[in-house]
Amino acid sequence: MRDPQDNWYRNKRLGGLWRFAIAISILNILGHIWLGFEQAWAHPLVGLTAAYGMELGIETVDALVNRRPLRYLGGGLGNFAEFLLSAHITGLAVSMLLYANQRFWVIAFAAAAAIASKAIFRVSAMPAPEAAPATRHFLNPSNFGISLTLVLFPWVGIAPPYHFTENAGTFFHWALPLLIFASGSLLNTKFTERVPLISAWMLGFAVQAILRSLAQGLPVTAALLPMSGLAFILFSFYMVTDPATTPSRPAAQVIFGLSVAAAYCSLMLLHIVFGLFFALVIVTTARGLWLFGLNRVAALGVERHLSPVAAFAERQR
Repeated sequence: MRDPQDNWYRNKRLGGLWRFAIAISILNILGHIWLGFEQAWAHPLVGLTAAYGMELGIETVDALVNRRPLRYLGGGLGNFAEFLLSAHITGLAVSMLLYANQRFWVIAFAAAAAIASKAIFRVSAMPAPEAAPATRHFLNPSNFGISLTLVLFPWVGIAPPYHFTENAGTFFHWALPLLIFASGSLLNTKFTERVPLISAWMLGFAVQAILRSLAQGLPVTAALLPMSGLAFILFSFYMVTDPATTPSRPAAQVIFGLSVAAAYCSLMLLHIVFGLFFALVIVTTARGLWLFGLNRVAALGVERHLSPVAAFAERQR
């Protein structure tokens, strides 16, 4: 009998990664050929090379140190491709969303930092003290790489939103966002199962936009305008929903989505740009610290005295 966890990994995790990788590859190809991406063709190639290299390098070093088989060897070309799916998505996402003019090394840095974050920022997967607990990364790799680059190099910007549909024409100005919305809905319904998170995030974004307009005297339409762009749709369906760095329980997903919206609102009130990316970093970091704290409580052996807190924390996973 096959392990149910293995079935979930094959059918859900890998199924979602394959579809996401294909979708972002098609978007990049169409973007450079037709839609109006302003980066050079070399940018995605540099991003992919850096992401692949870092992923393979980290795995090789870790396997040698722990004297275990390399995960990307064995199983043929299919296994090798599956191992690089996450790096493929990260490399293309970073090169598509950052604009660094002709400085290719910036894209390489962002992609490498994104992949490295998966090995550096990790937390125990279970709140129980074990000899060798499983760990998982808690920062969205692409989002972290982009955010770190924006902080370290202020002269780097985000690719202009119009370049997603600059040459699309009137029909595709409407059709393309609807297509991304439909494909993203299908992906997150069938594979990532993050529909509650998306719903809470979009509702929270709309509410904070209305509240900011009332507090600051801004037109409501101006505060809501980002929701009409393709960049917002891509962020909502393909970045904030990363199943590896977001909760799985519906109630916890709602809290997560509302938290990202609240963090974005705070950043806007402080006049901090690139709020979408920084808000997600803040919330995923807070969630990682929460899980770390829960694990420490369990390791100290006092969880029996804090059972209501521990039960609530488990629901946030």
